[in-house]
Amino acid sequence: MANTEWTLQGMEFANCNCDTGCPCQFNSLPTHGNCRAHTFFQIEHGRYGDVVLDGLRAGLIAMWPGPIHQGNGTWLSIIDERANPAQRAALEAISHGKDTDPGGSIFQVFHTTVTQVLPTEYRRIDLDIDYGARTATLRVPGLLESSGESIRNPVTGLPHQARVTLPTGFEYTEAEFISGKATTTAPIDLEFDGTHAHLANFHWSTHGVVR
Repeated sequence: MANTEWTLQGMEFANCNCDTGCPCQFNSLPTHGNCRAHTFFQIEHGRYGDVVLDGLRAGLIAMWPGPIHQGNGTWLSIIDERANPAQRAALEAISHGKDTDPGGSIFQVFHTTVTQVLPTEYRRIDLDIDYGARTATLRVPGLLESSGESIRNPVTGLPHQARVTLPTGFEYTEAEFISGKATTTAPIDLEFDGTHAHLANFHWSTHGVVR
């Protein structure tokens, strides 16, 4: 059966337990031998079939006992409580990697490495991203708090800008690398402070990153 055609455009904030820069972005092993992460996104324009997704937010929290490609991950999708039933179903399908060409999105790729999928939660998601200032704040009441800011020069304390381009990446084409912190009360524990984070403008679709 053919995939439902979908497309999302907007901004993303991700934070993981690796050192700033994240060796995973360069096909190297994670800093601590395992991966814990969240990524949340604000949809500016989006649709799933004929379901309009403009203005909604969603995200995920996940963990793996080793490098992601070795599998056995645990996954929790979080969807904007403002979404109606059709929008909730659409965003859950996308976040679980459905209706996506193999290798086409971060959700599809990572979901192939997951063995435990927790029930999707529908929550208020407060997300503010300033790409130019390289800052982000994220709050999912009762579940997650996170923020990001520029990496700091260890000698002068001044902001340090690092931008990475992945011309064939399955998450983004270009991202601002920043420093993040996060804490959760979720079934998946995150306790980050000064770890890798990034901001990206994204354009995802059924067939992969639109460039």
